[in-house]
Amino acid sequence: MDRRIEDIKQLVREGYAKVVRQRTSCCSTNSCCGSTNQAQDTSKAIGYSDLEIGAVPEGANLGLGCGNLVAIALLKEGDIVLDLGSGAGFDVFLASPRVGKTGRVIGIDMTPEIVERARANAKKGNYGNVEFRLGEIEKLPVRDNFADVIISNCVINLSPDKEAVFKESFRVLKPGGRLMVSDLVLVNELSDSIKGSVEAYVGCLAGALRKDKYLQFITQAGFQDVKVISLSNYPLDAMFDIFKDAEGAVASIKVSALKKKLNGA
Repeated sequence: MDRRIEDIKQLVREGYAKVVRQRTSCCSTNSCCGSTNQAQDTSKAIGYSDLEIGAVPEGANLGLGCGNLVAIALLKEGDIVLDLGSGAGFDVFLASPRVGKTGRVIGIDMTPEIVERARANAKKGNYGNVEFRLGEIEKLPVRDNFADVIISNCVINLSPDKEAVFKESFRVLKPGGRLMVSDLVLVNELSDSIKGSVEAYVGCLAGALRKDKYLQFITQAGFQDVKVISLSNYPLDAMFDIFKDAEGAVASIKVSALKKKLNGA
């Protein structure tokens, strides 16, 4: 594998392991995202309700997302859901009651410390229909045509091979399956200093694609009915206090897409 890709993945692993060890966010260590209250404030700012924030085990919400996915994912009883880059399990636990006892929610994350935290949270909350797997979103530890729904919250921008992520997503979805992601995209160019910053990459900035390129990768993977549900400013002032010159360059996007059924319906 390309050395640079492996180096980026290792930087991301180290950054998110630090999230668990020091209870900081993926944002800069000088940012306001460190404490439980700050993680809650971040989650409120991107669309989560007090009820949702209070419904998950303590420690599951690290304040790392960029949009409330589960609220618009139209999950239903019996769905099998994959959460790509599931972190400590926040969206997984919110999805759990929606799919019910006949459904299943599987979180996938490549950072061992994060997966360990998520499994402990699942045990603490006595969730019987969730599972957390260690794996990379560019090579999902899931068989073909497995899931009804794929969700991902502010994680695909961290991948150095986003094209592979969407191809894998298409592979593991059942025909008729749905993709629903919230992510960061560029609407203006970043400065060279941010593009070259390790902290900006781990903090979800430097790895972001232009919106059109991001949507192109989804279409090229085979998805149809690709729709931008929303595109809004991302509150960098609250999350990246040392990168304020990036204000206006990054947007939070919610995208849905469909893997058509075999008969084309």
